[in-house]
Amino acid sequence: MLNQLKQQNPLIHCMTNMVVTTYTANGLLALGASPVMAYAKEEVGDMAQAAGALLLNIGTPSNELTEAMIIAGQSANQAGKPVILDPVGAGATPFRTEICQKILSEVDVTIVRGNAGELSALVGAQGVVKGVDGSSDGDKEAIAKQVATSFSCIAVLTGEVDVITDGSETYTVLNGHEWLTKVVGTGCLLGGVVAAFAATADKPDYVKACAQAVSYYGVAAENAYNVSQEQGYGTFGQAFIDHLGLLSEEQALRLQRIEMKK
Repeated sequence: MLNQLKQQNPLIHCMTNMVVTTYTANGLLALGASPVMAYAKEEVGDMAQAAGALLLNIGTPSNELTEAMIIAGQSANQAGKPVILDPVGAGATPFRTEICQKILSEVDVTIVRGNAGELSALVGAQGVVKGVDGSSDGDKEAIAKQVATSFSCIAVLTGEVDVITDGSETYTVLNGHEWLTKVVGTGCLLGGVVAAFAATADKPDYVKACAQAVSYYGVAAENAYNVSQEQGYGTFGQAFIDHLGLLSEEQALRLQRIEMKK
């Protein structure tokens, strides 16, 4: 799907957190998408309708932002555009969890992307969330399927092994590198990359598109590590942006490690 994405250059409306705005924008530009960051409730509805997909990231939450996100999400629903929710830090505080629940109850969310702790919090399962980092000792595939069926969405659970499922069709992805956890913004950027792939795909292909997005992201991280391992995390963070743009569809397909679960 990468060549198709670059040809279409989809507009991705990112309502993301203040910590990662520039990193997300640069990553999407490198990928071949066109990012726009709009937050004012007076314009988010129009922007969501114009965009190919909408990303809702609650990394720096507020009541005002939640109101704007719901306006944008409902507008994207009316226009038939995919909505991606990144429940950053859900489970760390009741406020964050409540915001996610409110969005999920008032917006038809297409894809939820988060770590095991965050997704566990959405369905009331046990998990550990420390700040914006989360984990769970539970069955990752079971957690992802529970989120997918509870909210009629596609769940993208990221970790050492990524799980992508709509509750029936399930993929696991083994691409990636642990250094992604050492650079602020890489997880949030993944939400934007998933949004860009979804904007390019037809609705019946969303699950496969999410798996391809996560795998592509992981291959880019592996390549970035190969050229930056002697310099360190800062160099890796920039090299990762570089390789999001440099990675070809042919190489991504050759190096992808995606398994379809039966």
